[in-house]
Amino acid sequence: MDTLYEQAETGCCPRFNPEPWDEKEIAWQDKLFLKDHVRAFLHIPLNFGKVMVKDMERIKAADALPPEPLMLSDDKSLWGSDIYIAVGKEVPGAEMTRISGAFLSKVFEGPYKDVPKWMKAMNAYVAAKGKQPRKLYSFYTTCPKCAKAYGKNYVVMLAEV
Repeated sequence: MDTLYEQAETGCCPRFNPEPWDEKEIAWQDKLFLKDHVRAFLHIPLNFGKVMVKDMERIKAADALPPEPLMLSDDKSLWGSDIYIAVGKEVPGAEMTRISGAFLSKVFEGPYKDVPKWMKAMNAYVAAKGKQPRKLYSFYTTCPKCAKAYGKNYVVMLAEV
């Protein structure tokens, strides 16, 4: 695969701006995503890179790359996660889904091993707003190579409320 976001400094993931995502309320109506699944062992992804390369090649071939990347992970079990990659249009041969709802978002920064801590903090944030989270998604804003290049590893937690 060649470059994804040519305008990005890395040619891959654009530099992430946390401001539009930090402590915000977001509403989506039928937001289109390509849905896939990543196998895991005790929450550690086993085939994430392979799945992402396959999906991003499909998205790029379909000219469905959105202006801003958005990839959500639903860490469903010890053995796998569903991933949702936002797209600009239907991608042939891929499982497509639409997500609607109200979400609270909060930005975290640090190593991926802190995700469980961030999930707890996100649940506390949602409770402080007087709401109950129905589902929690992680938005990994850049790939590990780009996070290293930019010097920041931002992860957005989104709680459907």
